[in-house]
Amino acid sequence: MDNHAFASTIHQRLLAFYGHPEWRNPLPPLDELISTILSQNTNDSNRDRAFQALRMRFPTWEAVRDGDVAEVIAAISPAGLANQKGPRMQEILRQITNQRGRLELDFLADLTPDEARQWLTSFKGVGPKTAAIVLLFSLGMPAFPVDTHIYRVTGRLGLRPERMNPDQAHIHLERLFSPETYYPVHLNLIRLGREICQARRPDCQKCPLADICAFYAANPPAKENV
Repeated sequence: MDNHAFASTIHQRLLAFYGHPEWRNPLPPLDELISTILSQNTNDSNRDRAFQALRMRFPTWEAVRDGDVAEVIAAISPAGLANQKGPRMQEILRQITNQRGRLELDFLADLTPDEARQWLTSFKGVGPKTAAIVLLFSLGMPAFPVDTHIYRVTGRLGLRPERMNPDQAHIHLERLFSPETYYPVHLNLIRLGREICQARRPDCQKCPLADICAFYAANPPAKENV
């Protein structure tokens, strides 16, 4: 089975196992950008708490941009690394204002996916994953975000080279999966990683991909003594 057929099989198996996933309602691109920056090195619950606290303290993104940095840091503290994320977000908001004259990212919808990705990743602190999330979930553009779960699961499956880094994995997986599958396969791989293919103790016996998984083939369950 070649890699494209392998990717298609993974997608179909996960659809059969989990169904077609639906994420939350999409956010405007700028909101998604800030939310994704907050999500770095934390979980979804902490990200959401920090995002809500930020919006309650500062009614507009202009207010976040121009606000006291200590107050921004305090608002986003539930997300962790607030001393880094706060100044970084304010700098990105200032740079967007300088380049566009106002705080909005709707213009990205008029660019090609590659142009939009390059524009977003020109900002310090916006990597391929953050850009891909904005493109896929806010703008409906073809992009394949690779988080820690997807990176781990695709490595165990043998869908990507073992030594390929996460940044390289974005482009590699985009080429393997069909663009119309990016949304469901992204979310279903994350769910698989959270619920079954966990970092420390993967529950391979429950995995719908075990029979085609390189990790499982190399680490079969021990046979019980008869």
